[in-house]
Amino acid sequence: MRLSIVIPTLNEASGIEHTVLRALELRPIEVVVADGQSQDRTGELARLAGAVVVSSERGRGQQLNAGARGATGDVLLFLHADCWLEPQAVEQLETVFRDDQVIGGAFRQRIDHDRPIFRWLERGNAARVRWRHMAYGDQGIFVRRSAFEAVGGFAEVRLMEDVLLMREFCRRRWRIELLPGPIHVDPRRWLKHGVVRQTLRNWTLLAGLKLGISPDRLAEYYSPNSVVPRS
Repeated sequence: MRLSIVIPTLNEASGIEHTVLRALELRPIEVVVADGQSQDRTGELARLAGAVVVSSERGRGQQLNAGARGATGDVLLFLHADCWLEPQAVEQLETVFRDDQVIGGAFRQRIDHDRPIFRWLERGNAARVRWRHMAYGDQGIFVRRSAFEAVGGFAEVRLMEDVLLMREFCRRRWRIELLPGPIHVDPRRWLKHGVVRQTLRNWTLLAGLKLGISPDRLAEYYSPNSVVPRS
């Protein structure tokens, strides 16, 4: 397995060095930071920490695709800048990809906060992957490059690029797996908006997508003042 880690960023100077160093502990052949024209020192600090930095137009889908194009591995792991994996994740990936029928998957979360409601959220998110085959970006989506390229990569939209990718995998009846991880997730967006409110917002967005509303239009509802609205 030749693992490449892709991290999309936008103004993440305060934590990007830590994120890159954690990613390098997974022994990938490279860590690619796909920066969406940050106004701070994100790109410079990422490069100093050991990452390859590629520039992209802002937008999660565009950035993830730019990072994938700049990567050389045969397995792509997409990490959000506020997430990190423990070193045992490497062995989990190596084991799961011994099965040629598996094209990708995600990890169990550990939201780094002690409130019990976060444990319920972790369980619910894990069940979504296991039973509905729907992984979100903050669960650390990984995929064989061959499968990723076969579907044309991520949709270049401002929001829900992860959902659209998973839908395409489901449409083709491709097999994804949930690995134990854990992937550690910063609780900042739940603490900012409230767990219940954040969850209801996500459900509303999913309902809108099912009704045929475009992801870019939904992004205006989700965060009208942000170009990359979702962590």
